[in-house]
Amino acid sequence: MHLFPVYPRRRKAASAPEAAHYTHLRQDAIDRARNAPYSPAMHAELDTLEAKIRQVAALCQSLRLENIALRQQLLVSQQDNKHLATRLDAARTRLHALLETLPEDA
Repeated sequence: MHLFPVYPRRRKAASAPEAAHYTHLRQDAIDRARNAPYSPAMHAELDTLEAKIRQVAALCQSLRLENIALRQQLLVSQQDNKHLATRLDAARTRLHALLETLPEDA
């Protein structure tokens, strides 16, 4: 169970550059500074918190991508392991067959 489940956003086809998605957030911070009845110290804390939240969101995104890559690597390794186990069983079967053909007194 995740404390903060984050779901990937659906991207619009032919959307603007990535930075354009966040221009409204900076504008919100500017509007907040003009309209909110907070002290400058409170604005500084809010801006710091906003930066930390952005860092956590970026970390979550990079971890999500790393997790996907690791799952793919695991799948490939499991498939390789299965293939090698099959080859090992075939070699074991051939070896037992070969041992059956050898004379007992040799």
